[in-house]
Amino acid sequence: MSASVRFDRGHTDDLMTFLAANPSPYHAVADAAERLEKAGFRHVAESEVWDATTGGKYVLRGGALIAWYVPEGADAHTPFRIIGAHTDSPHLHVKPQPDMGTQGWRQVAVEIYGGPLLNTWLDRDLGIAGRLILRDGSHRLVNIDRPLLRVPQLAVHMDRSVNTEGLKLDKQRHMQPIWGLGQVAEGDLIRFLEQEEGIAAGDVIGWDLLAHALEAPSYLGRDREMVAGPRMDNLISVHAGVAALAASAGADGLTSIPVLAAFDHEENGSQSDTGADGPLLGTVLERSVFARGGSYEDKARAFASTVCLSSDTGHAVHPNYPERHDPTHHPQVNGGPILKVNVNMRYATDGGGRAVFAAACEKAEVPWQNFVSNNSVPCGTTIGPITAARHGIQTVDIGVAILSMHSARELCGADDPYLLANAMTAFLKV
Repeated sequence: MSASVRFDRGHTDDLMTFLAANPSPYHAVADAAERLEKAGFRHVAESEVWDATTGGKYVLRGGALIAWYVPEGADAHTPFRIIGAHTDSPHLHVKPQPDMGTQGWRQVAVEIYGGPLLNTWLDRDLGIAGRLILRDGSHRLVNIDRPLLRVPQLAVHMDRSVNTEGLKLDKQRHMQPIWGLGQVAEGDLIRFLEQEEGIAAGDVIGWDLLAHALEAPSYLGRDREMVAGPRMDNLISVHAGVAALAASAGADGLTSIPVLAAFDHEENGSQSDTGADGPLLGTVLERSVFARGGSYEDKARAFASTVCLSSDTGHAVHPNYPERHDPTHHPQVNGGPILKVNVNMRYATDGGGRAVFAAACEKAEVPWQNFVSNNSVPCGTTIGPITAARHGIQTVDIGVAILSMHSARELCGADDPYLLANAMTAFLKV
């Protein structure tokens, strides 16, 4: 599995820009769409009739994006090559009635989204980001990228056992951030956001908002061989997928249709109209077949030869807890992307999928590693099995090995994002 590749830190520099600029799924897909537009892709509305023209197209829905490139000469039954990823990360999500407080503190009511490491959100300066929905039905992205919120931890003097017995946090009582002093006023947070965005008072009637950590991504270590930053799970894969799709569009000799599917709501089960367990991907692929004059038979033929790389972060071996990992599988950061395997189908990889991924890495001259969980430690999952089961397409689970997964600030190798993007590009250029 050893190989050689000339590392390009320019990709990682750009990833750090992407992480910092996109605190919510809505920001991430807007940024991805802008990058694809520069690569020649064009937006198509789901409510309009789709034409049979070749070239790059994309669909946006909420925090999800599906983009694809139809090469010259593609038939109605031409198979797809799909990169799957997700745009969401565990976070503190603002509740419908956000204004609360007690004891002279004004607070913002939040709900826990996904499975974050709660302690990593304590004593950290937080902003607010997401989307606002106006009375005319339009959406406005918002990003208050300055210290606004903070979840203060109880002082050690009042919890003497915290360092010996561990920190115990109640999701309702202990995770509500403070953002001001004085009396609570209903509607205060939304009025503040309207003022910040120059929106007329009372014009915001809906919102999807979250707290986000403000520290910028940064290189770490003596030799700067690591990167620390927020939302690596799973914007590393979204960023790499966008780069790979843009690099594949227009490539000579394409015999398949390269696709990027970036879903929302993976962290809470994918069951939404923008999640991997919803109909979005299947509908887009099916409409692409029909727009090229295809039939149900053509769709079935295309899907039968389609392959999806489901890319999500995985666990690098932890130096302080090596016993939590499988004794013969210790993925290293900067060791290349990982192939994720679980015989109980928490990951969708099988032997055939392994061969597809190995061929892509060999073509790209990218090293790769195997990941499997310790038998005594429950295995996580991702969109891979959902994609395989829902659409009946061969799916392979891969990703980048990181530490501190689901922390407000995660850690990866500085070279691995570039290696992942190269492997993806080789996979799509078929």
